[in-house]
Amino acid sequence: MNLHEYQAKELLKRYNVPVQNGVACTTVEEVVTAYNETAARTGSKFVVIKAQIHAGGRGKGTFIEVPEQHGVQVAKSEDHARTIATNMLGNTLVTLQTGAAGKKVNKLFVAEDAYYEGPSPIKEFYLSILLDRATKKFVFMYSTEGGVNIEDVAHNTPEKIFKEWVQPGASLQPYQARKIAFNLGLSGEAFKSCVKFVTNLYNAYSGLDCAMLEINPLFKTTDDKILAVDCKMNLEDNALIRHKELEDLRDKSEEDPTEVEASESNLNYVKLDGNVGCMVNGAGLAMATMDMIKLSGGEPANFLDVGGGANAQTVEAGFRIILKDPNVKAILINIFGGIVRCDRVAQGVVDAYNAIGEINVPVIVRLQGTNAEQAKELIEKSGLKVQSAILLSEAAALVNKAVA
Repeated sequence: MNLHEYQAKELLKRYNVPVQNGVACTTVEEVVTAYNETAARTGSKFVVIKAQIHAGGRGKGTFIEVPEQHGVQVAKSEDHARTIATNMLGNTLVTLQTGAAGKKVNKLFVAEDAYYEGPSPIKEFYLSILLDRATKKFVFMYSTEGGVNIEDVAHNTPEKIFKEWVQPGASLQPYQARKIAFNLGLSGEAFKSCVKFVTNLYNAYSGLDCAMLEINPLFKTTDDKILAVDCKMNLEDNALIRHKELEDLRDKSEEDPTEVEASESNLNYVKLDGNVGCMVNGAGLAMATMDMIKLSGGEPANFLDVGGGANAQTVEAGFRIILKDPNVKAILINIFGGIVRCDRVAQGVVDAYNAIGEINVPVIVRLQGTNAEQAKELIEKSGLKVQSAILLSEAAALVNKAVA
């Protein structure tokens, strides 16, 4: 589950991780009020206003309706803050991570300016924690080259990317925290602040069951404080059972509406760009089915796993979700009857077909396993425009014919 920057920073505060403070706003007037309060508190007229979307690259992103406006702006007066908020709220921001369609901005984060004057130079670093599946450990990835161009750094100068691994269930060791601070070139108070920062950050990562936690930039102020100026946090969905209070942070407006509907029906669904909708029980079989669709000349329009207990209700919900995609030219249902009998799934297909009504694309059903023959007979005698198959090669041939 992805979180907005302002949500992630509030969670980091629970673990004593220093962050760039601010307030989330949903209206222009709220932004103006937040600007005035922030300027009065800090004594600076410079206040940062950030668009809140589930995507990176906001600083370089531009709005479709206001091309000269970026997703992160520094307001220098109350009127300037009002103009920025007017240009951002309700408009669509396009970044490298959103694609051409962009994302609508419904919230803004009004934050303190971290670029104040002081005795030492400002520095920006990159720091993230995620799971390294190759080593089965958590890994800190960090670099002295923080900011908006970290992807270029990883591509052009990979030697500037450092890594530090931590065994799951273990703590970040003090020597590891010191190593990170040393590799970032810090010394004195900044070194001590960084050691404490990365230690608390790892506690937040493990304590919140994060799948990914990225700080970019990790910022050293002119008075040697270390703080998170930006934060991208992704919580592990399967661990939310341990964090029921965090489920309320989910922003469904940032997600694909079809994927939201699927999750509410307990379906595992991911929309793709192809022309063959597929409904399968089991993630492994779903991946194999998608490969088969491509080999047969089609392109999968989705990943849809109805789970091991497929019934009429789940099949009907799957049908309705797939049919919302106008690019779908055929639907392939591929079920292995192990936990669930094939004839029960077949009856579910018939019931769902009758409940939905006319389906204007070919429907191919491949049922293999317990009672597969009875299931094939049931579908063929139903009188519906459903094509049945038992072998994978038969289903592939029918898919190829449907999309040809």
